[in-house]
Amino acid sequence: MNLERVLEIVEKQVKGSSAPVFTFEQVQTRDPFKVLVATILSSRTKDEVTTVVAKRLFERVKSPSDLKRFSTEELENLIYPVGFYRNKAKFLSGLPKALERFSARVPSTLEELLTIPGVGRKTANLVLARAFGKPAICVDTHVHRLVNMWGFVRTKRPEDTERALRKLLPKKKWSAVNPLLVSFGQSICRPSFHNCRICCLKDWCPKAKREEK
Repeated sequence: MNLERVLEIVEKQVKGSSAPVFTFEQVQTRDPFKVLVATILSSRTKDEVTTVVAKRLFERVKSPSDLKRFSTEELENLIYPVGFYRNKAKFLSGLPKALERFSARVPSTLEELLTIPGVGRKTANLVLARAFGKPAICVDTHVHRLVNMWGFVRTKRPEDTERALRKLLPKKKWSAVNPLLVSFGQSICRPSFHNCRICCLKDWCPKAKREEK
């Protein structure tokens, strides 16, 4: 079975799922600024926590200019308890200035997004896919873990996983990889508990077959 077929099967199982990633997406909407800010907040933080914090922040911050009204310390208080909240508050505080080069708008290319402090490939690709509808593969821990576990890639770094997946999948499927596999990784095949009993891939999955023996 190829990865494209696996994604089709996974999509059927997670459809209508209440996995935290879907609630998180609703908070972001498709506003490029909100997607960027929420994704910066989400790094090394559970989606459940990020969702609550993003909702609170977006009640007071709706544009880059709104960020200027808050000191870094005030932003720390607003975004606590996301992981590394002090560093992220600094990134948010500097975001209006970073966006000045783009006429106070979030840029829509990978190269431009990567020039913004606090933005790595994962964040940039998610902004491209979600906010701008561009083909991009966002590799987080779930995506990296699952495609390695299934044997589609043999990679150690998310960046390498992204490059490998670009070769394995047609562009039209790139943007679907993250929401599908994150939802699957949060609800069915968790890092600490693989619920093989209800998994749609249990008769094929190499991991499930090894554990049966």
